[in-house]
Amino acid sequence: MEPVEIANKIKEKFPDEVLDVKEFRGQVSVTLKKSRILEICRYLHDDPELYFDYLIDVCGVDYLGRKDKRFEVVYHLYSVKHRHAIRLKAEVSENEPRIDSVMPVWVGANWHERECFDMYGIMFKGHPDPRRILMPEDWEGYPLRKDYPVKGPAKEWPGFLDVLDRAKRFKDFEWHE
Repeated sequence: MEPVEIANKIKEKFPDEVLDVKEFRGQVSVTLKKSRILEICRYLHDDPELYFDYLIDVCGVDYLGRKDKRFEVVYHLYSVKHRHAIRLKAEVSENEPRIDSVMPVWVGANWHERECFDMYGIMFKGHPDPRRILMPEDWEGYPLRKDYPVKGPAKEWPGFLDVLDRAKRFKDFEWHE
């Protein structure tokens, strides 16, 4: 099935949730309201004609300066069986950076959603393990936000000296040929 046909099926099934459909170079993006993202993803997964069984990626986008919805959560879906793909985008506000987790549909969303939280501060409701995955637990801020300081936080990360000390202690265990 062609991506435009898939987008039309989504519009037909969820007419009030689709905000926009764009095609560029053979790829189609469907922008959705965030309120029913889990239901829409379940439909895309469970419908036999669509059967999006593979969640390629979930990522965040920061549109600093956009008045209404600063962030987007982007889902890249693929059907191994039918060999078709679609991109979903859900708008998320800066004031309430929350969206439902799609882990009930694709368990592989686990790490993607944690990374999105870690880098952008977008929280996923219903996620069973919503903690940082790339940055240390005590890290302050979200490094991929466009208003994050270019040189990092103003103060030094408290765990930095501990990491340096640990590196020195394990120097004897480095591999040398």
